[in-house]
Amino acid sequence: MHSVQLTVHTHLTLVSQQTLKAVAGFLLENEIAYIQEAVEAPERPFVAILGGSKVSDKIGVIENLLEKADKVLIGGGMTYTFYKAQGIEIGNSLVEEDKLDVAKALLEKANGKLILPVDSKEANAFADYTEVKDTEGEAVDPGFLGLDIGPKSIAKFDEALTGAKTVVWNGPMGVFENPDFQAGTIGVMDAIVKQPGVKSIIGGGDSSCCSRSTLVVQTSSHGSLLVVEHQWNFLKVKSIARTCSID
Repeated sequence: MHSVQLTVHTHLTLVSQQTLKAVAGFLLENEIAYIQEAVEAPERPFVAILGGSKVSDKIGVIENLLEKADKVLIGGGMTYTFYKAQGIEIGNSLVEEDKLDVAKALLEKANGKLILPVDSKEANAFADYTEVKDTEGEAVDPGFLGLDIGPKSIAKFDEALTGAKTVVWNGPMGVFENPDFQAGTIGVMDAIVKQPGVKSIIGGGDSSCCSRSTLVVQTSSHGSLLVVEHQWNFLKVKSIARTCSID
């Protein structure tokens, strides 16, 4: 049996190496056209939302969107690198110590466009925690770590999204896979879908998964929604045309 499995595996490997080709299909073509219009010629106000854990993963995206968007909202774990860069207490929250100068430079470059959370939902451990609470303000309590944006931040982001005509969103606002830390991501989605006539593009990990279950039906009467698997690569580059090389 083992020798048969090996033979089949070898055959499939040879077939895949010799005959299978990667090509761009109509779905990717539609995604490129939709995102190109939204990012390069957006109807304004144009608001970008970035979540996720690391500033290092999104430096190019943030720099690019600061040039094009009217506002850039920041959530997720990278919030705490921005906090520490400003001298704000972050407790045991995730931080990229080697990116503090980068975060500080982005804040200076932003000229007020970069909007950070004003509170967090914190817990005394990432897993097996025994206490979850909202912070009073930006500072995270000693012995705790921020795992989602808090209710004041949800309200602030709701206000920042009011009147938006184009929204591009990549990455959740917290540890969305845990129900205790879903409120921020869901709150931001609620803020998007109630904007009349908004064109919204959502992609990247948990934010796209969440949008499929929460957003699609709600947006049908308000505006247009595209959930994009490839959006992340598009947001990194200055020109959409640079995404069109496929291996």
